[in-house]
Parts: sequence; structure tokens; C-alpha cells
Amino acid sequence: MKIQVICVGKTQQAELKSWLPDYCKRLSRYTTFDWHEIADLKNTKNLPEKQQKTDEGKLILAAISASDTLILFDEKGSPHTSKGFAQFLQKKMNAGTKKLVFVIGGPYGFSQEVYARAQGKIALSQMTFSHQMVRIFVAEQLYRAFSILNNQPYHHE
Repeated sequence: MKIQVICVGKTQQAELKSWLPDYCKRLSRYTTFDWHEIADLKNTKNLPEKQQKTDEGKLILAAISASDTLILFDEKGSPHTSKGFAQFLQKKMNAGTKKLVFVIGGPYGFSQEVYARAQGKIALSQMTFSHQMVRIFVAEQLYRAFSILNNQPYHHE
């Protein structure tokens, strides 16, 4: 199974940006993995929230194919423990999913079109995090899930 993470906007903070390549390299031991950043929208200060979500949604939908399984990281999604997330990935692999795409949206979430296209939503936490930090959490949890599935000592109970 191929896994892709799509996120809106570039990683701005150098400290966080430096961590992503390490997690991408670690993940590549277990699966074909791709991290894809969609360019930030321009002039969003004068753009209503709904229009911003619609415009970002068009970019997200253009970055995926019809056969991709789309999962959104969304505050209203289902919560998982790390082991539960690993089981979620295992179920997707067992089901023969060819490409699993996770999306980290922009600051206002997703457009209705993106929600309609998605096959699921996952909440990382009930707390709110910056979209910059969420990227690291997603990469780390993907790596942790694969280490659990492969009986590696990374995860401790």
C-alpha cells in the first residue's frame, strides 16, 4: 500500500521542517511514502473563510486520483490510540487499498466537496494544534503505527 500525506501550505518553522525528512526516511522502510505540500493561497486576508476552504479544496482534490482512499485529519474525526491507528492501517492493507491519502487541511478545515470525497476522518486529539505541529504528529504516528505492526521496539506500553 502506498501512503501519501497532503498538507496545505509549506512548513514554515525550520525546527519542524528539519524533522520531516527523518520521518519520511523511517517510513520508507515499511511502505512507499510521499509527503506533498500544496502551495499556500495568495491574498487570503481579503478572502472569506468559505472561499478559502473552497479554493484549498480544489487544490486538494486536484492532487488525488479517483481510486485513492482519502482520509482527513479533522477535529470531528474518530479518535484512535496509537495501537488503534496501527490496526486501522492494517485493515486498509488487508482490504487491498492501493493508495491511502491523508490530508491535513488549512486553518479553517475543509470544503464540503473534500468532506464529500473523503472515506473517513481521524482526530489526532480533542486539543487544537497549529497546522505546522500537526505535520510532525502525523508523520510520527504513521511511523509509530508501522513500527507496532512490524513488532519493532519503538512503541512502549
